[in-house]
Amino acid sequence: MKNKVLSLTTFLFIFLFIQSIQAQKIKMEKINYGGWPNCIRLSNEKVDLIVTTDVGPRVIRYGFIGEQNLFKEYADQMGKTGGKEWRIYGGHRLWHAPESKPRSYAPDNEPIKYIWDGKTLILIQPVEQSTGFIKEIAITLDSKGTHVKVEHTLINKNLWTIETAPWAMSTMAENGRAIFPQEPLYPYPEYLRPARPMVLWHYSDMSDPRWTWGKKYIQLQQDPKATGQVKIGLGNTLGWAAYCLNDQVFIKRFPYVTGAIYPDFGSCNNETFTNQSMLEIETLGPIVKILPESKTTHIEHWFLFNAKIGKSEDLIDKNLLPLVEQTKKYIN
Repeated sequence: MKNKVLSLTTFLFIFLFIQSIQAQKIKMEKINYGGWPNCIRLSNEKVDLIVTTDVGPRVIRYGFIGEQNLFKEYADQMGKTGGKEWRIYGGHRLWHAPESKPRSYAPDNEPIKYIWDGKTLILIQPVEQSTGFIKEIAITLDSKGTHVKVEHTLINKNLWTIETAPWAMSTMAENGRAIFPQEPLYPYPEYLRPARPMVLWHYSDMSDPRWTWGKKYIQLQQDPKATGQVKIGLGNTLGWAAYCLNDQVFIKRFPYVTGAIYPDFGSCNNETFTNQSMLEIETLGPIVKILPESKTTHIEHWFLFNAKIGKSEDLIDKNLLPLVEQTKKYIN
């Protein structure tokens, strides 16, 4: 019995020691970034993320260390704080759906709190005065590799129930290309039921040259020279989307809950929007009724790869799908 107790003690010591070593590989530091003096940088040996605490909650950077930021930064808004005007800033943010003015455009221009437990960084917005919500984003960077778990939480501080959905929005840097998978093609008449819900907005031009409509993928190019905006919403049961920029690939994983009611005609867990300055890869949770003092959470998983994908569907199959397969275990 004594030997068993010693063995258990030794095992626990080794386990805690390994956990401590892994935690030490994640570096958390306060830095000045883009004119905001109180940003926080999370990094391992491969990638880094930078979040703002002077405004937010917002992730303003995600990229390989010393290399390009996959997220868009609006130079004329960097470092600004305060005021009642909503600013896009860039980066990654949390909203609640469906979209509506002025509700969706509540400014996030004030300082936020944060909690760091050595593994996860939680960004906590004060109560949003115009909606009664608290927005939280919890970020967990793996000790090695590029994987980031991002949890988006809406907390209802009103005295009444609110029906809404969490809406996670990554504003990607210009000149990239988004790729969204389509449902597999199956033959008629063996398969008669619809398989690919897609929602269009009034301003979405299906003939816009930024679109590439394929058998297996929908592609959307961000073009700084383009005019106008386009947007679509998808019922993406395959649970991934990608953004290719300068031979680097951002892959986002997210859930699809069968039978759930999503925003925008009840079917959209994935949306994309682009204009001349950026492209957004958006994911949404189901619409739920959030009781007072209750919450709802929506999770994304992020990954970065160095890879040249190509634009043809054969090249996407060859070069992108193996990378998507590597992320499969993170599907919720």
